[in-house]
Amino acid sequence: MATEAQILRLTQWLSPAFPIGAFAWSHGLEAALNEDQVTADTVEDWLRGVLTLGGGWADAVLLAAAYRAKPSEVSEVDAIARAMAPSAERLAETLEQGTAFARTVSDVWPGGRLPALCYPVALGHAGALHDLPLDLTATLYLQAFAAALTSAASRLVPLGQTHAQAILSRLTELCPEVAKSALSIPLDEISSQSFAADIAAMRHETQYSRLFRS
Repeated sequence: MATEAQILRLTQWLSPAFPIGAFAWSHGLEAALNEDQVTADTVEDWLRGVLTLGGGWADAVLLAAAYRAKPSEVSEVDAIARAMAPSAERLAETLEQGTAFARTVSDVWPGGRLPALCYPVALGHAGALHDLPLDLTATLYLQAFAAALTSAASRLVPLGQTHAQAILSRLTELCPEVAKSALSIPLDEISSQSFAADIAAMRHETQYSRLFRS
């Protein structure tokens, strides 16, 4: 059972106010919308696929591996996370957010300096060092992941605020089960099946006009 202090720390770490710059990235969604692969009617299905089959699920596997790894093994998990990035922008997305997360946690909470790592690896490693429950860490990470992409969708589609919150509510309901599934998978069985989202992330790199960095 998580303590109140553990819940509050994770809530702060995964808040939109935590300075990792998540608002600047769309995970390829901008390109998909620009090319009419996604519309207001299908954006929820797109986000659900990324959360349950793509980057969200794979990130949860990486988070768990980093949490369970010895400190000397975390760099190996990070190397796999970098290799899993399907595009240069997606690699920059996870590295820049992870570096910002590690820097802020190191500056605010005692426990030593965290290295610059991919975001889910940094969170998993920090969660272990700060003795936070793995299942809760993974679940709240997935909820924050879904919230960031829903926020991007609300600006890009655009979606009304109530519609966006309704979508996020339904995605949030999936997070505990996605986390449970991801925590049961060994790192050597990691995969991603959201191919359209990965291709969209690649195509975004050459998109002429853009609001987001990925």
